[in-house]
Amino acid sequence: MTRHLVLVRHVKSDWGSAGQRDHDRPLNVRGRAAAKALGRWLQARGAIPDEVLCSSARRTQETCALLGLAIAPTLLKSLYLAEAHEMLAVLQGATGKAVLLLAHNPGIAELAEEIVSAPPEHERFSDYPTGATLLARFDITDWRDLRPGTGQIEDFVIPRDLT
Repeated sequence: MTRHLVLVRHVKSDWGSAGQRDHDRPLNVRGRAAAKALGRWLQARGAIPDEVLCSSARRTQETCALLGLAIAPTLLKSLYLAEAHEMLAVLQGATGKAVLLLAHNPGIAELAEEIVSAPPEHERFSDYPTGATLLARFDITDWRDLRPGTGQIEDFVIPRDLT
C-alpha cells in the first residue's frame, strides 16, 4: 500500500503591527492569492488529503482555509516552529492515506530534504520558500513505518511557478 504526503509551508504573511505576537501574524494580500492558487493546483493534481495536520499559528490556519479543502484541519501547537524531527514524529502518528502537513521554516525545509530519496530539480527546494509544496509518495502501509530518504517525489511547486 502507498501513503501520500502534501508538505506545505505557509504562504506570505504580514509582519503586522508592533507588539503583535509572531503566532498571531495574518497572511498578506500576496499570500492569500498564493494560497488560492496552490489550492487550485492541488485540485488539478488530484492531491486531495484525507487528513490535514496544521500548525496552530494564524498564518498556517489561513493558508489552510484558502486552499479550499473539504476537510477540517487538526490544529497542533507542536507544529508551530517545530524542528524536522518533531514534524516527522507528528507525521508518524498520522492516520490518513493522504496527509497534508502545513507548517513553518526552517523545520519544514529540513523535513522535506530528509524524507525524500532525491531532491527535485527545482532551484528553490533547499530553501523551501513561503508556499512551497511537495507531493511525495511512500511505499508504506502505516505512517509509523515512515523513514528518512524513502519518499518518491511526485511534484514540487512554489507559488511563483503558478502565477
